[in-house]
Amino acid sequence: MGPLKGQTIIEIAGIGPGPFAAMLLADMGANVIRVERPGGSMFTATHNTKLDFLNRNKRCISINLKNPDGVDTVLTMLEQADALVEGNRPGVMERLGLGPDICLTRNSALVYGRMTGWGQEGPMAREVGHDINYIALSGALHPIGRVGEKPAIPLNLVGDFGGGGLMLAYGMVCAMLEAKFSGEGQVVDAAMIDGAAALMASTFAANQVGFWSDERGTNLLDSGSHFYEVYETADGKFISLGSIEPQFYAALLEKLGDDAQHFENQFDMENWPAMKERMTAIIKCKTRDEWDEVFAGADVCYAPVLSMGEVRHHPHHQARGTFVDDGEVWQPAPSPRFSRTPGEIRSSAAEIGEHSLEILREFGFDDKQITAHVNSGAVHTNTN
Repeated sequence: MGPLKGQTIIEIAGIGPGPFAAMLLADMGANVIRVERPGGSMFTATHNTKLDFLNRNKRCISINLKNPDGVDTVLTMLEQADALVEGNRPGVMERLGLGPDICLTRNSALVYGRMTGWGQEGPMAREVGHDINYIALSGALHPIGRVGEKPAIPLNLVGDFGGGGLMLAYGMVCAMLEAKFSGEGQVVDAAMIDGAAALMASTFAANQVGFWSDERGTNLLDSGSHFYEVYETADGKFISLGSIEPQFYAALLEKLGDDAQHFENQFDMENWPAMKERMTAIIKCKTRDEWDEVFAGADVCYAPVLSMGEVRHHPHHQARGTFVDDGEVWQPAPSPRFSRTPGEIRSSAAEIGEHSLEILREFGFDDKQITAHVNSGAVHTNTN
């Protein structure tokens, strides 16, 4: 059941990084209960739940948080929970009557996880934003891209998921572990702008020692070098090279054969543009599959660039079980892996309110109370 078996986490449903953090915790065995508004949102109301990967391994109760009975229901649940996760703008939970002060009064050992873009405080805390804005202000967006071009958008991996959801999940586990020793809960303020900045620690250091230029596309790892780059092949596909260390670069030159004479001085940065132009022409002479054969088994730091449609079929992923495929949908398997208490995909995303009655009974509500909550509109099921 995973290393977090026995931990109960209440998730106030949101979008993006909050659900991702809760998914990571659920994958590791935590009992994650998603509190969803009646009818859901534009992101949850209509799509196929089997494709709602961020909500896998969770049960769902539908509660109207604008109803005082609904708020009290959540507070009662929190008395028996280990943690809460929410991703609203600062002040929203307080206005609902579910702010950390109230929740920690009901359960002093509760870990209260908060996911925002700008953080809980600061002059921009209440402003709107999305991943692209958070990574822009954190310094993470500017260096990404090619020379002479505008910054490239790295999907929403850096802000939403890396700097946001992953950092929140890490913070939750840290605080939950500490609470087991101290008996006291606390608030985890996970801001995407902070997390994205933390991901840039190494690059900030390199910039300050003069190793990394502010001019994008001219540095070691940003497409400036000819040996750390993506190249197009003869069939319009792409390969990746990452031959940084001398021994890996030597292996690359060995595989290039007669063409190696063009690339003897690896760190002659003034000639990187010319060497890259030459490498581009060489790689373009073979198909991606042919380059797979050339570099097979060599210490070159090489991999083909796979599309989303190809990735799960690669032999390495097949051998490791990187993706789980049930014949209808496929998705990434839980990560990281554990030798004794592995995570697993136990269920697809639940329908809104699918487990409302079941969850209320688990938290000690009797039939009379449940009927009253349903009749008042505080709690919804997927049948009413």
